[in-house]
Amino acid sequence: MEFSSKLIEKAVGEISQLPGIGKRTALRLVLHLLKQPKEQTAFLSQALLAMREDIKFCESCHNISDTKVCEICANDNRNHRTICVVEDIRDVMAIENTGQYKGIYHVLGGKISPIEGVGPSQLMIFSLVEKVKAGKVDEIIFALSSTMEGDTTNFYIYKQIADKDIIISTIARGISVGDELEYADEITLGRSILHRIPFEKTFKNN
Repeated sequence: MEFSSKLIEKAVGEISQLPGIGKRTALRLVLHLLKQPKEQTAFLSQALLAMREDIKFCESCHNISDTKVCEICANDNRNHRTICVVEDIRDVMAIENTGQYKGIYHVLGGKISPIEGVGPSQLMIFSLVEKVKAGKVDEIIFALSSTMEGDTTNFYIYKQIADKDIIISTIARGISVGDELEYADEITLGRSILHRIPFEKTFKNN
């Protein structure tokens, strides 16, 4: 792709590094910004810089937040003794959009994947186990995607807390095997949360 401006080329190169955006799409976005008032581009730049500078991770659940403790964890109307374990912020958003879950979350920040070099120590597993050991939890709900990596992560955490007197459940398999949670429709995901099943049943019947 030939550019008549090095400035345009650099902007296109940066934007095209975003997931799902190729050079042609990046060029359309850059040309769109050029047509807008300069203030609009300034607002976008300021918003992105503020996000990078000021974003925090909740001290309790590791969810992305504007404050030290996220709005969900700070909400006294939530059931703080039921924890839904998810991979990342997109899964929190997906479950919240169902309106069916009233507990809190624990964001792992990924899944165990030896192929990609991701082990338990790279995830927020230890702090979850500590919550259980401290007697702060009545139920753990596994809500990771139905993939080999998701199942491996579920089982690893289960082995760390299986001897504790808590309920360990997983969302019902209304989500197709191999599907990512964020792409499930809200009705299916909501029903999967409501009709969760004991985690032990997912591997004892295999």
